[in-house]
Amino acid sequence: AYNIHVNGVLHCRVRYSQLLGLHEQLRKEYGANVVPAFPPKKIFTLTPAEVEQRREQLEKYMQAVRQDPTLGGSETFNSFLRKAQQETQQIPTEEVVLEVLLSNGQKVKVTILTSDQTEDVLEAVASKLDLPDDLVGYFSLFLVRETKDGAFSFVRKLQDFELPYVSVTSLHNPEFRIILRKSYWDSSYDDDVMEHRVGLNLLYAQTVSDIEHGWILVNKEQHRQLKSLQEKVSKKEFIRLAQTLKYYGYLKFDPCVTDFPEKGCHVVVSAGNNELNFQVQLPNEQIKEGSFKVTRMRCWRVTSSVPMSNGPAGSSPGKSEVKLELAFEYLMSKDRLQWVTITSPQAIMLSICLQSMVDELMVKKSGGSIRKMFRRRLNGALRRSDSQQAVKSPPLLDSPDASREPMAKLSSKLTSVSLRGISHSSSANDVGANDFHGNYAFEGIGDEDL
Repeated sequence: AYNIHVNGVLHCRVRYSQLLGLHEQLRKEYGANVVPAFPPKKIFTLTPAEVEQRREQLEKYMQAVRQDPTLGGSETFNSFLRKAQQETQQIPTEEVVLEVLLSNGQKVKVTILTSDQTEDVLEAVASKLDLPDDLVGYFSLFLVRETKDGAFSFVRKLQDFELPYVSVTSLHNPEFRIILRKSYWDSSYDDDVMEHRVGLNLLYAQTVSDIEHGWILVNKEQHRQLKSLQEKVSKKEFIRLAQTLKYYGYLKFDPCVTDFPEKGCHVVVSAGNNELNFQVQLPNEQIKEGSFKVTRMRCWRVTSSVPMSNGPAGSSPGKSEVKLELAFEYLMSKDRLQWVTITSPQAIMLSICLQSMVDELMVKKSGGSIRKMFRRRLNGALRRSDSQQAVKSPPLLDSPDASREPMAKLSSKLTSVSLRGISHSSSANDVGANDFHGNYAFEGIGDEDL
């Protein structure tokens, strides 16, 4: 069997024959010319060198499928990963109670099936809270790790190819929780959410929590104003004032290390407002702040290296820490591109943030809205009966313009650039060094913007 790691975590174990079955199903549905070539069967027993060669070929195959917007977003591929996850963790399909946290620490208990996917669990939470259908698309479920001081460290946004109950219980650690938060970046969408009582309450709780944890910067006078609005329970006014504050709507990451402006600098990264904000501590203890706009990132990649361990795979969780890096190529000035690297266990979550910012920019550019996106998906999905999984619709965002030339001219060594146009594609597998996320928002930058 082969271990499939997704986002640095063991997701499932699968045999060659299961992957071959997936390949044949994809060929049947999408045609042989769309699906990548599959490593051939061998008649004789494989030598150790051949076993390793086959593992590499299968890894490349899985990455190629995941990176194809049609195949990677298909229900066939995602349900294969979900089923394999459930089988690997040996969790039977049964009804369970799952606890989902809100930003204010409140717990929502939902009765779900262990085999329910992320979208089903999100809908169950929304229904328990009385959040209307057309606002569900504004929120997402996140896997977080509770820190000593009661704050949260974000691990990742839960994806279509996983079962939230299995993902959280298989970690065997009570510090890992699932939390509901808003999942958009543009604060003008707050207006839609605030139209409804439940949406307003969720947004208010998240804003209060972000201020208490120091994610949003507040001076003494602003603090006094906010306190007085809180006492009056003027939730809308409270949010309106918070929207004017620094880092409103940003996700703050744990302190980590960057090579910008020089190697080994300690940095606190925040994502929001279509940028990554860096607060860098220079070697002379001086703090410098700057931002990298997502529209000036030409591409990015996540790489991981796993130290070799002698024990059986997955036998000592936490012993061999996976080292994750996010690197992006940034247009520093006209004609000057530079790679910037962040070394952080949260590199996957950073990549997911970048991808969702780009997706949101592209949706806005095409005149779409979050509300419409989710409605389309709801209409394309069958409601599930008691034990039957819903048949999900295709990915919600196609590549903005399939006929457009791929981003060529990246230099010969980057010929394997993969352009992502769908919202969940950045969550891909444990990606290799050649796995680039080309950026659709990196265009139309004139000299006057520099």
